Amino acid sequence: MPLPVSEVERELTHTRRVRYEGYKRADGLWDIEAHLSDVKNHDYRLKTGVRRAGQPVHDMWLRITIDRDMKIVAASASSDAVPYPGGCETIAPAYGRLVGLSLIKDFRKNVREALGGVRGCTHLTEMLGGLPTAAIQTFAGERNEEQDDGVKPFQLDQCHALEASTETVKKWYPKWYKRREEASR
Repeated sequence: MPLPVSEVERELTHTRRVRYEGYKRADGLWDIEAHLSDVKNHDYRLKTGVRRAGQPVHDMWLRITIDRDMKIVAASASSDAVPYPGGCETIAPAYGRLVGLSLIKDFRKNVREALGGVRGCTHLTEMLGGLPTAAIQTFAGERNEEQDDGVKPFQLDQCHALEASTETVKKWYPKWYKRREEASR
């Protein structure tokens, strides 16, 4: 269901698009690519000059390569448009620090430590936050949610709908369902 229509007249001035795409590779690894663009619908004055309406202020890319355990084995970044040419795009090699990180174990914390603040680019680092769920969606259907190892499926207790005490879990993951009083222990 879309958002309700605004009751106040308004004018679009800025569009940010963030897109994630997941690829299964022939070598058994997976690529997750992220793309961010910021575009104004009017001429926009920057310290470095004017961006004409429709020209991107930011046009940035990330690619990570992961294995089946969601460990990053390769990473790269690039920028086609930046507000401060000669400065912004020079940080791209820093994103090699992602290699060795796990998307499912302390990823966001480790990203903050490695690339937070002046150690990275605000926009590239912001895109990293969506990589774990993009990877999970890329893997969907590639492996069983419930393994024979007795380990709880990773998505349970990660959002309100999949809390162990919900009717959703009771219906779709009955093995992992716990009454509210059990779940709080």
